[in-house]
Amino acid sequence: MKPFQYTRLSTEDLSLGTTLRDSTILAGGTNLVDLMKYGVEEPDSLADIGKLPYAQIEESDKGLLLGALVTNADTAYHAAVKSTYPVLNKAILAAASSQLRNRATNGGNLLQRTRCYYFYDTTMPCNKREPGTGCAAIKGFNRIHAILGTSASCIATHPSDMCVALAALEAKVHVLRKGETIVIPFDQLHRLPGDQPEKDHNLEPGDLITHIQLPAEGFSEHFEYLKIRDRESYAFALVSVAACLKVSQGKIADIRVALGGVAHKPWKLKEVEKDFFGKEASTENFQSLAEQLIQGAQGFGTNDFKISLVKGAIVRALNNALNPS
Repeated sequence: MKPFQYTRLSTEDLSLGTTLRDSTILAGGTNLVDLMKYGVEEPDSLADIGKLPYAQIEESDKGLLLGALVTNADTAYHAAVKSTYPVLNKAILAAASSQLRNRATNGGNLLQRTRCYYFYDTTMPCNKREPGTGCAAIKGFNRIHAILGTSASCIATHPSDMCVALAALEAKVHVLRKGETIVIPFDQLHRLPGDQPEKDHNLEPGDLITHIQLPAEGFSEHFEYLKIRDRESYAFALVSVAACLKVSQGKIADIRVALGGVAHKPWKLKEVEKDFFGKEASTENFQSLAEQLIQGAQGFGTNDFKISLVKGAIVRALNNALNPS
């Protein structure tokens, strides 16, 4: 790990216009410090935001406002999250380990980087880590890699469980930009790789995530977070599904399905979901939705199995949501 400059920011620093443009932001550090140890990230300057006033959860009739510095554990166990947004509770508790959840922050969770083997191995070519060097995963061992939204430059996946649930809930992200707060719909936060896989998100240099806004509707009756992985704990998803339903007289009044482990960002297609409003909540329709959600999926060899796996996972998650145990 190379030497770096460390600064702890205060509220006064932000009000005076202290720029974050030339620093790497440090919050919980659960991903960043690992990347620094591996030599993937080599920041010249760290800006510690741990003392900024974004460590609260606020309730209102418009929903729930999650501070970016609230830990994943405190978020999952918050009474309002457990009662109104149980799909988020379940997704967070499916992630990492209890020790990591006690340290990792909400804002950091959104911006964590891929766990692609080749991204972490600095001896291998990786367009995300070093643009223009190539993607070793495409013709390499790609069992954990993407099958949707890929490009010739990158087939990495986004690793977060929390983000999959937030995508299903259609959360919004509050960002401090040049002294003003802007609001970004969750589906516009992350990017597909295209020809710039080094860019994980659409934030600008100097931007700071301050809050995550959950809508009033939390789908507390019909929901499921299904995570398929190699072992039961402390493993990233091969495939995950956040499924939320509203059902009226056996018909689908609202349906949300977000996928993890299959793309460079949480995968959700609102136009597909809307096609099923008013249709019977049935396995047959869930199968049809699954087919449409993964249309165009492409395997790269050792991850070919993911295509059938995610299709079955979508149907299973929706049936579990429809018939909660």
